[in-house]
Amino acid sequence: MRFTLMLGIGGHEDYIAVAQAAEESGWATISVPDRFFFPKTTESEYPYSDHEMIRGFLEVSPFIEPIVAMSFMAAATKKIRFCCGVMKVPMRQPLILAKQLSSLSVMSGERLDFGAGISPWKEDFTYNGVPFEKRGERFDEVIGIIRDAMKGEYFEHHSGNYNFAPLRLCPVPKKPIPVIIGGHAKPALARAARLGDGWFSANSDPETLKQMIDQLNALRVEFGTQNHPDFRIHAFNQFAQSADDYKQVRDLGATDLCAMGWNPFDDNLTLQAKIDGIRRFGDEVIARV
Repeated sequence: MRFTLMLGIGGHEDYIAVAQAAEESGWATISVPDRFFFPKTTESEYPYSDHEMIRGFLEVSPFIEPIVAMSFMAAATKKIRFCCGVMKVPMRQPLILAKQLSSLSVMSGERLDFGAGISPWKEDFTYNGVPFEKRGERFDEVIGIIRDAMKGEYFEHHSGNYNFAPLRLCPVPKKPIPVIIGGHAKPALARAARLGDGWFSANSDPETLKQMIDQLNALRVEFGTQNHPDFRIHAFNQFAQSADDYKQVRDLGATDLCAMGWNPFDDNLTLQAKIDGIRRFGDEVIARV
């Protein structure tokens, strides 16, 4: 059983020490968040927790661009993997994103998973000049372009969204970068089942996780992808505390259990408290699940 340390928002000044402590304590992966900017007003409702609470928290929270953050930590570690949980894909230029991902994977010794999502915030699209109504279509195309690019061979793409003649990416990883698709809505679960090498949940509870994993598995049967040799389910039960709690999530079918080693809302949180939490989790949970 693998465990993913979710770094949450802020705390970038501690990234190196936290990553090294996580690696030493048995965590398999570190997940970093993604955000472009904070719009003063929004048309959207945040789907994963209280809207006003999360808006107030995000307004004053720093976000480091995820490729930069993961590269920074990868340079100071040797074996722990990295994943964005999850990256906002449709508003990013696919060839540039493919170059960033391939470069980080190669330079880190292929320790990268591509956590991919759409974004619940309409302003992420409109302020970047991307039609909100085409978000799903563009997401599918970007994933396809990145996968083609990672083959290291000449390829071309022609559509209403992206248009380029034959080109190739070099260098590319020896193995394809796993694409872990996030989201709780049925279209997101369907994309994970149809296109993904796995699924990434946001904060949830055991009953909701069970419903989504059951739905995901049914969709994998529908799309004929149920025999994927290494389909990964990153599940985050925000109420889990003990080894038994995480065993419950594991038994739902999760392959990777997501957790936070500390309370992100603690205004007095210190680096030592983070490291202590990471190590305690390793001893009390990772070693027992």
